[in-house]
Amino acid sequence: MGSFGPGEIIILFIMLFGILLLPLILYLLTLQKTLNLVRPENRHMEPGLVWLALIPIFSIIWNFFIVSKVAESLRLEFKQRNIQTQEEKPGYTIGLAYCILVCCTIIPVLGLLTSIAGLVCWIIYWVKISGYKAELEATR
Repeated sequence: MGSFGPGEIIILFIMLFGILLLPLILYLLTLQKTLNLVRPENRHMEPGLVWLALIPIFSIIWNFFIVSKVAESLRLEFKQRNIQTQEEKPGYTIGLAYCILVCCTIIPVLGLLTSIAGLVCWIIYWVKISGYKAELEATR
């Protein structure tokens, strides 16, 4: 068994980075498609702006804006379409929890726990927004 050369390490790093980036891209695509289904007069954010979340560090703050603007856009759209939801601001609570937990990951020791909880909340938020997207598609 030989050791890895510099080229192989770079290829391995790129593959690993791509595997980790893929879920984020799919998540942002879900958000963009959801906002595209909201009438322009109800949108509090242009769909393409979700991609700013790919900017490292900036995304930590930008996610708060995304969660808030998507929730408000969905609230207005559901009200206009007369779609009943259990939440006043769809997805806001779990989305906010996700954002706060991500911010807390910088806290030593506690950061590991908050990163795991943040990942769980992110997945729940993604699934919830995906469900709202399906509702919007069904009532088109």
